[in-house]
Amino acid sequence: MFDLLASAATELTTGAQSGIGNIVGVLLLLLGLELVLGVDNILVISILVARLPKDQQNTARIVGLALALVARIFLLLGVTWLLRLSTPIGEAVPALEAIPLLSTLSLKDLVLLAGGLFLIYKAVKEIHHVVELEDEHEGPHGKGHTFTAIVTQIVLLDIVFSLDSVITAVGMIDVLWVIITSVTLAFVVVLIFAKPIGDFILAHPAIKILALSFLLTIGITIMMEAFHKHVPKAYIYLPMGFALAVELLQMRYSRNKRLKAAPPARETE
Repeated sequence: MFDLLASAATELTTGAQSGIGNIVGVLLLLLGLELVLGVDNILVISILVARLPKDQQNTARIVGLALALVARIFLLLGVTWLLRLSTPIGEAVPALEAIPLLSTLSLKDLVLLAGGLFLIYKAVKEIHHVVELEDEHEGPHGKGHTFTAIVTQIVLLDIVFSLDSVITAVGMIDVLWVIITSVTLAFVVVLIFAKPIGDFILAHPAIKILALSFLLTIGITIMMEAFHKHVPKAYIYLPMGFALAVELLQMRYSRNKRLKAAPPARETE
């Protein structure tokens, strides 16, 4: 989906970026791109804030998303510097050209690699906690799960998610306010849905494991992109969407079975 939206926006902006109709069209397409990324953000935020006390979770969501929005705007303002991150290290530092693997990677690739590894580590660790029922014995608050640490992780992972989208957006249109507007609108949508979706995920262990499996897949995909192996987003979102639909049907089946098995309520005289 991400690739289709990007392709459509590129065709729309070709030859007439200044037209108001084209600007509105690109704004809507950019908003679509940001909302696709928002799915990843909501899942990450839901898992991370669950490690905080209840009274801090919503504040962590708002602060983390707000700082992530500011960081993304700074990336847009420094797009010239950001584009230089795509230069292979071997070209930027000739002394490192003799190292085969490192010389072909860029700083952006290294950031993606680190982010992908962290996401894989986080997803596997959380799956272990859920399956082994460690949270029920130890509680949700563990070592290193401070408010500042959780917010920092939210911001850093959002930067990893947004690197390619920022470069893609700038390639679509050079009107900066259009990109910033789409990012801000997506921020509002994610902020609205982050809490209810997060609460739903945490209330159903099977959905939480499915969400963590999705994050594990995203982490592997980010690592592959660091080594210039592109994976179409549809290959990830469609199977996970299908798995989610099956799980929701299973939940409804279990609920209906419980209701039918429950004894009828006795009438009071």
